[in-house]
Amino acid sequence: MKYISILLLVLITTSCIGGSDLYYQTLKNNETIPSQKGQLDHGKWNALLKKYVNEAGFVDYDSFKNEQDQLKEYLSYLNVNSPQESWSINEQFAYYINLYNAATVDLILQNNMPESIKDINGPLGQVWLKKYIKVNDKDYSLAAIEKNVLQKMGDPRIHFAINCASYSCPKLQNKAFTAANVNELMNLSAREFINSNKNDFSNPSDPKLSSIFSFYPEDFTQNGMTLAEYINQYADTRIAEKDKYDYKEYDWSLNKQ
Repeated sequence: MKYISILLLVLITTSCIGGSDLYYQTLKNNETIPSQKGQLDHGKWNALLKKYVNEAGFVDYDSFKNEQDQLKEYLSYLNVNSPQESWSINEQFAYYINLYNAATVDLILQNNMPESIKDINGPLGQVWLKKYIKVNDKDYSLAAIEKNVLQKMGDPRIHFAINCASYSCPKLQNKAFTAANVNELMNLSAREFINSNKNDFSNPSDPKLSSIFSFYPEDFTQNGMTLAEYINQYADTRIAEKDKYDYKEYDWSLNKQ
């Protein structure tokens, strides 16, 4: 009975995610994201990030609230300019990463800056399933954008590029992703996160990793890589191969200045 209940919960949760109708392309094995100009203008989002997010990735939500109308204008712009088959894959990555991050900030502002994003209610008690992000005037959840689009696009660096408004998340970059910079900025995001205090490599033979690596193990070990091999691409201190790693407790407190 216990396993039936778990199965039903998984099925219900999966059905709540949605997003399977959103357009995206997938990277082929070992393909890298090209750097080329796109057609979308992320300037409004870039200006807001420069003004209200510091170099450490923490957000001045109190001041950001004064320009929430500008944020909503940007999200409205993304709503009516959704990914098309004619778009390059780098433009699609930039679109969905910015959409996720901007919608997360908007969600925090809508809910008067709670102590944690997890304090915001949603279906099955999960904020990630709350459908409030508009694309082509249809509502989607954060889970839909992450799990049914970005993860399926095939580049695990998205886990370092999107920010869930929490202390243990990768930092919110204070510049917008664009078709021209998305590969470079995803590399920077991966390197900064892996070498930050979100991981503990003080003992490289027995490191303590961010729980992000336990949340999405298959993403980081695709193409036959081990977890250590993936991390060591970006780590200043190389970690040892282990059958099982220890993970740091995740801090869901709000990433506010």
